Amino acid sequence: MPRSRQQTSSLRHVGVREFRGNLTSFLKQVEDGQRFVLTSHHKVVAEIGPPSKDIVVRKPGALRGKINVADDFGSLPADVLSSMEDEA
Repeated sequence: MPRSRQQTSSLRHVGVREFRGNLTSFLKQVEDGQRFVLTSHHKVVAEIGPPSKDIVVRKPGALRGKINVADDFGSLPADVLSSMEDEA
């Protein structure tokens, strides 16, 4: 859901050059919950802030045992293999 113009204008506007020059400081402020609007040549180009609460963290291995791969997955039928070899 996009932010309204009023909400965006109430955020602190920071130039890209200033943001790049003080990146560590700005990222620490973002970790503390601060949000920024990045501008380039007086145009808004991005909004930087902490991640929203609805982001789901990926759990490696969550599908283990739920996906089956056919035994012959890595092999080609003989006719397909021979047609590929003949073209070379």
